[in-house]
Amino acid sequence: MSAIARLAGMLALLLAAATASAQTKVPAERPLEALVKSALLSFNDANLTGNYSVFHAKLSKPFRQQYTVEKLKETFKEFNAKSIDIDIVAAMKPTYSPMPAVDGDGKLIVKGFFPTDPTRVNFELGFIPSDGEWKLISLNVKLGPAS
Repeated sequence: MSAIARLAGMLALLLAAATASAQTKVPAERPLEALVKSALLSFNDANLTGNYSVFHAKLSKPFRQQYTVEKLKETFKEFNAKSIDIDIVAAMKPTYSPMPAVDGDGKLIVKGFFPTDPTRVNFELGFIPSDGEWKLISLNVKLGPAS
């Protein structure tokens, strides 16, 4: 094996290790905020249009396998029927409570809210490494009184 081939192999292993390692840590502030907003805005678009295919495609593989497009539509029918629109979160900063953390199974848990008024957008999101990036494995969004 040539020195170049060995070096290329070592670089590939280092890159793979760095990617895996990066996904065992909570992302930095801005990427984390982008991850949360992207998930919630994709969810919002699906609810407003009634078309859950794009949202479904953005989920982690295990989530996609458990929830078909039709099952997502049924699960979130209340959001769709009431035309609940949470796109205001795009212009706001989330408040995390507790601080995001990666659990023992490698799942990134992000809980918190957007201080929207008069109704607060509360969220609990779970992400796992899937296809080289953090993707949703769980989602819980509730609207509650602003306090």
